[in-house]
Amino acid sequence: MAKSHAEVKVLGTWASPFVMRVRIALNIKSVAYEFLQERLWEGKSELLLKSNPVHRKVPVLIHGDDTICESLIIVQYIDEVWPSAPILPSDPHERATARFWAAYLDDKWFPSLRAIGMAEGEDARKAAIGQVEEGLMLLEEAFGKCSQGQAFFGKDQIGYLDITFGCFLGWLRVTEKMSGIKLLNEINTPALLKWANRFCNDAAVKDVMPETEKLAEFAKMLRGRVRATPTS
Repeated sequence: MAKSHAEVKVLGTWASPFVMRVRIALNIKSVAYEFLQERLWEGKSELLLKSNPVHRKVPVLIHGDDTICESLIIVQYIDEVWPSAPILPSDPHERATARFWAAYLDDKWFPSLRAIGMAEGEDARKAAIGQVEEGLMLLEEAFGKCSQGQAFFGKDQIGYLDITFGCFLGWLRVTEKMSGIKLLNEINTPALLKWANRFCNDAAVKDVMPETEKLAEFAKMLRGRVRATPTS
């Protein structure tokens, strides 16, 4: 059996933006897969611990007898195994640029977004909001350069950077709802605001993007569990 025809499974949770990356990439490639839901707040399954013994976290792609871990590594793997509808840019400089911004999003921007909800005190909250807004303005500029006037960072179709950034839109909307602040708006990020709507309505995305209300309730549940956990 050809490698591309082997059975595909995804270990993950519906609310995880990192799991969403994998599901969107598979949808873009029109690859059928089985989604195995993990309930991490109740404990990790034996399959997850066996499939990802190093980090013990989702997502995990199971492709035949092989397992691949870490969301962006999985997306790149999917792009190589199923080469139709390419996700990564073919141009080396554009590919490097997409990876640069992907690293920025994971290492700096998303932690700042999470910090808004976790901030203790108004000063810390305002500092986190400022970092997120500054990052969005940088990404607004990056979108103009990467899209070259087209619909997505990947130009005429969803690409690597669209997937990397777009998976955070659900949690961005939850943060906006809970903080009462529009982080994506017509004044500071008009292009990103329109991009976000296009991305969320795309056929590869709309069925895996969580509803804001459902995600907000899930966030409240997780926050309550964290507060109830003894610290010593």
